[in-house]
Amino acid sequence: MNAENTPLRLKQLGIDTYKEAVIFMRKDCHVCRSEGFEVHARVRVTLGEKSIFATLNTIDNGLLKHGEVSLSKYAWQLLDAKIDDVVKLSHPHSLQSLSFVRSKLYGNSLKSFEIKHIIDDIAKGYYSDINIATFLSACAGGRLNNVEIIELTRAMVDAGEKLSWTNNVIVDKHCVGGLPGNRTTLIVLPIVAAFGLIMPKTSSRAITSPSGTADTMETLAPVDLNVNAMRKVVEQEGGCIVWGGAVSLSPADDILIRVERAMDVDSEGQLIASLISKKIAAGATHIVIDIPVGSTVKVRSLNTAQNLAALFKTVTNEFNIHSEIIITDGSQPVGRGIGPALEAKDVLAVLQNQSDAPNDLKERSLLIAAKIIEFSPTVKMGEGKKIASEILSSGKAWKKFQSICDAQGGLREPPTASFTHEITAKHKGRVSHIDNRQLSRLAKLAGAPHDPAAGVKLYAPLEKLVDKDEPLFSIHAESKGELQYAISLLSEVDDIVQVEALE
Repeated sequence: MNAENTPLRLKQLGIDTYKEAVIFMRKDCHVCRSEGFEVHARVRVTLGEKSIFATLNTIDNGLLKHGEVSLSKYAWQLLDAKIDDVVKLSHPHSLQSLSFVRSKLYGNSLKSFEIKHIIDDIAKGYYSDINIATFLSACAGGRLNNVEIIELTRAMVDAGEKLSWTNNVIVDKHCVGGLPGNRTTLIVLPIVAAFGLIMPKTSSRAITSPSGTADTMETLAPVDLNVNAMRKVVEQEGGCIVWGGAVSLSPADDILIRVERAMDVDSEGQLIASLISKKIAAGATHIVIDIPVGSTVKVRSLNTAQNLAALFKTVTNEFNIHSEIIITDGSQPVGRGIGPALEAKDVLAVLQNQSDAPNDLKERSLLIAAKIIEFSPTVKMGEGKKIASEILSSGKAWKKFQSICDAQGGLREPPTASFTHEITAKHKGRVSHIDNRQLSRLAKLAGAPHDPAAGVKLYAPLEKLVDKDEPLFSIHAESKGELQYAISLLSEVDDIVQVEALE
C-alpha cells in the first residue's frame, strides 16, 4: 500500500505546538504500518498544491478514527487546511542541508550557499526540532567566524519579507539581554517618535528571560499586528512596538528562537545574526545596541563586551547600517519589576513622571534615547540628552505612548498578581550583591512570562542600607501552586540578594 495514494481526512484537535509542524495519527493507522512511520519520524503532508514536513506523534486513545489524522495549529496554518480536507502522506526527500549541519558539528566552516540552504530549509519547516537543536549546538560557543555570522545574517534576511520606508533615517535599538527589568524600549520609543524620528520596533518574546519587550508591551496593548497593520501605526504615529513573530520579517529566526528557548541557550553568533537580521528586515538604517556587563548577565566581562561590540560593528558595517554600541552596567536589575506586568508598571511610572518612578530605568532610557536622537542630522553631538529629558518631563512622551497604544488596539491596565510573598533581610546591613540570573529564574518559576502578572519585585538595590526584617524583594504569582514552586528555589540557592552585615 502506497501512502501517497492513501487519502486521510483531517480532524481538528486544537493542539498548539507554536511554530512546530506536527501530524497526529493513530498508532494502528494502516499508513503508519505500511510505510513504517515511527514516532518523531518526519512526514511529508500534501494538501492540494501545498506540502509541508511534519513530525509524527501517535495517538491510541480513540481521539482519531481510522482514516483520520490531525495537525498542530501551526501545520494547519501552513497548509491553509480546513476540517475534513483530504491529505496525502509520503516520505520526505533527503535534505542535503543536514549534511552541512553535520559538517559544522565536526568543526568545519560553513560556506555562504550552505548557510543559505540551511536557513531556507528551516524557514520552510523542513527541519525537526532535533535538527534545529543540532544546528544551534554546532554554532554555539563561538564556533561561527565573522564571515559565517555575516552570511547567516544575510540568509535570515533573504528568507523573509523586508520593509522599506520613505524616510532616509529609520532608527532602532536593542539590548543583548540578560539584565532583568531592562525595559527601556517602551520609554525610548515614544521619546524618539515624539521628537520626530521613525522607529518601527519589532520585539521578541522571552527566550531565556522572565519577559521580552513584546511580553511587557502586550500587558499594555496588542502586539500581534501583521505587516500592514504595523505600517499603518508607524505612518500614523512614527513608531510601534509589535511582536516580530507576527510580522514574519525573519521567519527562520522565529523558529530558531523557539528551540533556543527550550534549550535555554544563546549563541553569540546566532544572537548577532538574529538581532541584525530583524533590524535590516524592519528597514532600520541607524541602531543603538546596549551591551550590559555584569557577573550574572549574559556578558560577564568588559573584554567580552568589547569583542562583541567589535563583531556588531563588523556586521552592521557590512550591511551599511550606522550603529552606536554602548557598554553599560549590568550588576543589578533595572527598575523594580521583573516579569511582564511588573515591568510595565515601572514603564508607566517613568512615562507619567511619577515621583517614585525608578530612576535607573529613567536614566538608562534617556541615555539610549539621546544616542538615537543624535542620529538626526539636525542634532549636534551632546545635545540629545537635553532634548530627550524635555520630551519626557513635559509629558510629550506619555502622550505619544498613549497614541501608539491606541493605534495598536487600545491601552489597557497591566494585571496584578493574586498571590505574593516577601523575602526580608536576615540582619541589618548593606546590599552587596544581587544575582540577576537567580532573580530571573525565580520570576520564571513563579509563572513569568506565561502568566503576565507573575514575577519578582525588587525593593533593595545595591548599596542600600537595610534593617533586619526589611523587605528585599517579593515574589508574585497567579496561583498558590506556582508561588510555592518559586519559594522552593530559595532553599536550593544562596541568598539571591546578599546583605553584608555592618560592624
